Amino acid sequence: MTPTDPSGPAPVRILLCDDHAVVRAGLLALLGSAPGIEVVGEAGGGEEAVALAARLRPDVVLMDLQLGAGMDGIEATRRIVADAAAVTETGAGTGVSGKGARGPYVLVLTTYDTDADITRAIEAGATGYLLKAERPEELFSAIRAAAEGRTALSPPVAGRVMARMRGAGRPALTERERDILGQLARGLGNREIARALFISEATVKTHLGRIYDKLGVDTRAGAVAVAKEQRLLS
Repeated sequence: MTPTDPSGPAPVRILLCDDHAVVRAGLLALLGSAPGIEVVGEAGGGEEAVALAARLRPDVVLMDLQLGAGMDGIEATRRIVADAAAVTETGAGTGVSGKGARGPYVLVLTTYDTDADITRAIEAGATGYLLKAERPEELFSAIRAAAEGRTALSPPVAGRVMARMRGAGRPALTERERDILGQLARGLGNREIARALFISEATVKTHLGRIYDKLGVDTRAGAVAVAKEQRLLS
């Protein structure tokens, strides 16, 4: 780990959360080469991340979304953010590193960039959303921004967020997607929808995935609710 100049600013303290040990090892090596960044803990699951965040009080939690069995990254983010807010309300949230922040802040680091994942992470309280394909320099910059409570988004993610904001109101569903959404609202299952529209179940599943992404949901009930709210059903 890179030594820190005792006369300089305190390092940004990081907690890693990823269910793949090899990925954590790679991040440890990478972050160990970055000046001003210190990894203080690592977690292989959501429950462990929540517990360590409460005990270690890092500045930033680097959070993956898919964590295998148990609590996923979205729920872990929600709990960590809620705990940080509760600590701040008691007057104890001054930031371990002396930055005056109310951290820990959560910076999502994932391979997933669907609208649904981005929306859920932001709604859960994530300060930033970074893709694992980004260059190391972008990761370091995002970590430092997150430590100060500033938003950090990968360019592709920022583009999707802006596109959604510009197109807010009525998602651009195809005619076939609207047909399937209508059948979904009637309470039909995939097999019944396939029979009604003379298509295969695999095609129904493919279209449902696209509908979920466009509406920013991940359940059938959520899709129907958003469709009704935005008057997408005829």
